[in-house]
Amino acid sequence: MADVLAAEWLKIRTARYARYVLGVFAAFTALMPLLAWYFVTTWDSLTPAARAHAALGPLPEFLGWIASLCMAVFGALAITSEYSSGMIRTTFTAMPRRRTVFAAKGAIVAVVTFGVTSAALVATLVSGAIIVGGRPIADQTPLNPSGFALVAATAVAVTAFALIGLGLGAVTRSAVASVVGLTLLWYVVPLFSMHLPAPWAAWVSSLVPGALAGELAGAGNANSVFAAVLSPPEAFLVMLAYIAVPLAAGAIVISHRDA
Repeated sequence: MADVLAAEWLKIRTARYARYVLGVFAAFTALMPLLAWYFVTTWDSLTPAARAHAALGPLPEFLGWIASLCMAVFGALAITSEYSSGMIRTTFTAMPRRRTVFAAKGAIVAVVTFGVTSAALVATLVSGAIIVGGRPIADQTPLNPSGFALVAATAVAVTAFALIGLGLGAVTRSAVASVVGLTLLWYVVPLFSMHLPAPWAAWVSSLVPGALAGELAGAGNANSVFAAVLSPPEAFLVMLAYIAVPLAAGAIVISHRDA
């Protein structure tokens, strides 16, 4: 297994798609403190009455929302790029145990996603708190244990998105089809859930992947478009289901379909 992990790490570390996707995410991460600085500069010039109506959304949650799509695409390309280039046939010739290869790829995708996302979210949380300082700007993620818990839960949710992308990519073998499916899950389904009649709107909105971080951390989704009906254990079980179903489907397809 160690050799398979090393091979998958080498492939991801040297892949062009990884540099592109992680580069885009790095650019969005760098934009967060600039956005905070711009808002604070504007806020300082406002009258007290105008400040009461000025709002800056929680930047770590916003970055986590962006990271979900970026890392989902990263996970999908980790497998679809090998099918498009033909590398997958070489991989399975050298390592015939296909499910072991797929498990190793999933482990590498998860570790890279969680590490990169955690670092970006912590940097956004700390830099935003420093820039905002003592200004009474509402809806900011606090720089305290609850804030870091929310950041950790967000990183876990983003990792789940990456593994969903990996499973979907293994099933479809198509980067385009995977990205379309992931975009539906990331944006269209949550948007659709908001227009359902009560009480279905709250329930469906609580079950979409984007809602799970706030529920997992026990912080709710007060500053989000998502509802928060689930308890932390329930959110964790739903997240496991989101990961297990596409990965299981991907493992079955890889085992029974020609490369």
